[in-house]
Amino acid sequence: MSEPAYRNASVDEDPACPSRDAGPRVSYQLHIDGGVREVAGAWFGESLLRVLRDHLGVLSVKDACEQGRCGSCSVLMDGRLVTSCTVLAADAADAQVTTVAGLGVGGPARAVQAAFLAHGAVQCGFCTPGFVVAVTDLLARRPDADEDEIRESLAGNICRCTGYGRIIAAIRSVQEARRRPGDTRWRPGTGQRQGTDQRQGTGR
Repeated sequence: MSEPAYRNASVDEDPACPSRDAGPRVSYQLHIDGGVREVAGAWFGESLLRVLRDHLGVLSVKDACEQGRCGSCSVLMDGRLVTSCTVLAADAADAQVTTVAGLGVGGPARAVQAAFLAHGAVQCGFCTPGFVVAVTDLLARRPDADEDEIRESLAGNICRCTGYGRIIAAIRSVQEARRRPGDTRWRPGTGQRQGTDQRQGTGR
């Protein structure tokens, strides 16, 4: 199968893509991690990834493939897991966007981060924010997912360092901890947004 001829709307080195300098500019608000951020004079075709990083300085959302294939830029948009490089920022103006920084210092995301560290699932760390968002979403939807479900759900997140074994082990450890009496980190009602769809806008 041949590679798609497109990248995302923020890429302007392709002669077929319109120049950002020539395109119309728009201003709008984005709801990011519980706050409202003003975006002024952005190119109308800018991706959510580019606006988050270049206009708003949200660098926890990583920039890698810009084709929706690696998962490094994963965020939650109205509770759905999306790759922000494939979403037009202007289309997210009325949505609640949650980055890894907005998942909270406690609760499920904290347990995932701690497990990643404990199991050596963090190497260079570049893919880690996207994985934390994706795993938090997965375990909110499917807290008892088996290993096959975990691997399938995380197929859109690429790690070039760990070989995935340590990542899977970290996730399984969070699941095991949740089953212990008195552990409420992964139970509903802990104040964390629960996703309703595995991944949107990835091009898969």
